[in-house]
Amino acid sequence: MTGREPVSVRNTCAWRMRFRAEPGKRAILFALIFAGSLAAGLPAWPQQSTKDLANQSLEDLMNIEVTSVSKKEQKLSHVAAAVYVITQEDIARSGATSIPDLLRMVPGLDVGEINGSTWAIGARGFNGQWSNKLLVLIDGRLVYTPNFAGVYWDTTDLPLEDIDRIEVIRGPGGTIWGSNAVNGVISIFTKKASETKGARIEASAGNTDRANATVQYGGDIGAKTAYRVYEKYFDQAPLLDITGAEGGADGWHMLRAGFRSDSTLTAKDTLTVEGNLYDGREGEFGYELPSVTSPGLIAVAEQIDMNGGFVQSEWNHVASDHSDFSLQGAFTRYSRGDPLEPEKRDTLDLDFRYHLQWGDRQDIVWGLGYRYTADRFGESFTVAFDPQARALQFFSAFVQDEIAVAPDKVYVTLGTKLDNNTYTGLGVMPSGRIAWMIDSHSTLWGAISRALRTPSRNDHDLIVNYASAPGPGGIPVLYALEASPDFQDEQLIAYEFGYRNMISSRLSFDLAGYFNDYDDLETVEPGTPFFQPMPLPPHDVQPFQDENLMHGETHGIEVSGDWKVTNRWAIKAGYAFEQIHLHLDPASQDTTTIPFTQGAVPRHSAQLRSHFQIRPGLTWEAAVYFVDRLTNQGFAEQPIPAYARVDTGLSWQIREGVTLGAFGQNLQSDHHLEFEDNFGSIQSGQVRRSAYGKVEISF
Repeated sequence: MTGREPVSVRNTCAWRMRFRAEPGKRAILFALIFAGSLAAGLPAWPQQSTKDLANQSLEDLMNIEVTSVSKKEQKLSHVAAAVYVITQEDIARSGATSIPDLLRMVPGLDVGEINGSTWAIGARGFNGQWSNKLLVLIDGRLVYTPNFAGVYWDTTDLPLEDIDRIEVIRGPGGTIWGSNAVNGVISIFTKKASETKGARIEASAGNTDRANATVQYGGDIGAKTAYRVYEKYFDQAPLLDITGAEGGADGWHMLRAGFRSDSTLTAKDTLTVEGNLYDGREGEFGYELPSVTSPGLIAVAEQIDMNGGFVQSEWNHVASDHSDFSLQGAFTRYSRGDPLEPEKRDTLDLDFRYHLQWGDRQDIVWGLGYRYTADRFGESFTVAFDPQARALQFFSAFVQDEIAVAPDKVYVTLGTKLDNNTYTGLGVMPSGRIAWMIDSHSTLWGAISRALRTPSRNDHDLIVNYASAPGPGGIPVLYALEASPDFQDEQLIAYEFGYRNMISSRLSFDLAGYFNDYDDLETVEPGTPFFQPMPLPPHDVQPFQDENLMHGETHGIEVSGDWKVTNRWAIKAGYAFEQIHLHLDPASQDTTTIPFTQGAVPRHSAQLRSHFQIRPGLTWEAAVYFVDRLTNQGFAEQPIPAYARVDTGLSWQIREGVTLGAFGQNLQSDHHLEFEDNFGSIQSGQVRRSAYGKVEISF
């Protein structure tokens, strides 16, 4: 890689920063083992019986209702898509303290922590700090920024105890959800207010998660409305820096408050209203910025203030025994005080869905959508947008028909989505799916889909001065990444198949395979140099532009299984193999995007999780996650070594309404690197060994 070319396709500036944190203690592992041995011998207190994963039948787990695939309820065992569900029980016992950590459970989903508040999360390739081919929703509301066509994971948060389930689709979901649901969809569903009545206090503290507390109360308003309100605060210590040293500055904290209400208006109408507000600050070691006044980079320390919130409402109406519809509206506002790229954004989303069972053989879902988003960015010498403020509108419509070719045996699903956006106009995303229920315990399915990744503000309007150097005759040269107003949609044709089988009442597995064919992928191409007299001193500019001059293929398999070893012991396992092959068009001169993008994908990854009920009210959880090496990352172009992450924890319900927990994370080593940011390892941190204790009180 040449020293002055921008790394990969990116979507943001080439500043760099460093992070440090305190090292972990090896004694944590031994303390947890000792605590487990001690707890196993303690007498049990009187307690309320709790729902336990080991007491659920596999048939119950296979028949969980999912709605993300077709915007209607379907049994997981019959869905013609690669879907994985993280259940309430998975969440409660995981020991995870964030949504990204929960997502590590999903085979085929790549999760890497870059620094204290930044994650790379992608599916089936193309992972990165600003992954733009994965769509995320919370209760049907898009958690998405048109800035870079992705997700701010640092502000995608809520009390984990309020999550009912997380449905993860690996593969395209564009026919239902539209643009940017290219390689996957993550849909988070929160519990109804009626399920969280009473008071709840949760507090935890540890060496990395220094403080984490949630206070919540739920109740009734009259006979037809249930509600809950909550407040959550966390304070996270810095990670270690890239060398494993402590003393970094990427610690952060956030305060969040929210509510939800569910009302039964009539026998046929329900109304849900929810919202939250948040305020927080992220620390970062500092950026190294280009300057035309010197050949080097200038270090700038930084703190990012973040605040925002949303309010949304959904009305559901049952029109008849065979039809129902819903109308959802949401307003989101946020501000990110990055001194180089401050952003303020207001977004309005409207979504209408109609479901009709037509005759005995057809089940139709159709809908309309509208999104309006307006932003305003600040500017600096390093980063600017042209125009600085912009309003965008998106219109969409979809229809999908599930046809029972042979009732209770063979189902064919046909559908398409029409999306219209400000940049590239109308996009069409059709799909065809078939599911064959071989018998009551096994399903074979296949699918062909088209999906689009539409341009973002970064693709069309961003200007980044990312480096400088002395030039001929002593004239400085400024290297700049300039967005292209001609940038087009990235395109995917996906071919998928899958097989599910509940082998026995104690053993089941799920297999999915795919071949993805991409076209018009983003590259960074050199432009014609030009002279610029201002700012002083006069200097030459070497521009690079985003263009659509790459194509390629990805393929892989994903396997997951559940084994109920005994009535008190359950095991979940997963494995994924993925391979990506990218090719430049003859006109391309890009030398960095292919190695960076291909190198960000682990060829092999695996999970093994165990839940063991030691005695009533006392459970032991253990999990091992393996991630293969990443072969080419950052400016150094050095592999990130493979790692195995080990997590474990004990939960003890000492009496009704009181639960204690002790958890350890990343116990296999003192620290390890998971992912580098898009512009070099100096901006990344190493995840450290950690432990924390937790108490939950409800009444």
